[in-house]
Amino acid sequence: MSSKNSRLRVAFLALVVALTGLAMAGPAAAATRPTAPAVSTSSPAREAPVLTDFVDLPTSSLPSDNRKHKVTLTYRNTSSADLTVAPQLLVESPDAGPVLSPSDVEVEHRTADGCWEEVRLGTQTGTLFTDLTTTQRTLSPGETLTEHYRVTVLNPSAQGTLHPRVALYS
Repeated sequence: MSSKNSRLRVAFLALVVALTGLAMAGPAAAATRPTAPAVSTSSPAREAPVLTDFVDLPTSSLPSDNRKHKVTLTYRNTSSADLTVAPQLLVESPDAGPVLSPSDVEVEHRTADGCWEEVRLGTQTGTLFTDLTTTQRTLSPGETLTEHYRVTVLNPSAQGTLHPRVALYS
């Protein structure tokens, strides 16, 4: 047997063993991620705030005239402690339908620098909603939260209710 054939057999055997090992390990091994080493910090870990309640603000009907309508959401922390809150705008479908779709309306939020940015809407059981996780903030005692939105109905047959509210966290 020549050394060239011998090397090819050894290389082939090594490849078969490697492939067999991967196949035996299966998807569980492929799905595992390497773990990062533990990092020591000097401050204790803060627990994420837990949603405890909502404060409903006055509702209004959904204007369907294809114009931009401003909606202002205002909430004041009247407690004596810091309070974690998150503003949210709901666009609710009529009880008798039809169910609204995110493509029926455009919601924009005014940023701190005065620009308008489009807000992606989630949808669940006929209600469109803005995300709570990205809007959380802490209000000091006596501080007021004011958020400005613009709502444009893109589907002239869309009907519903604008429902601003504030999520409260512990």
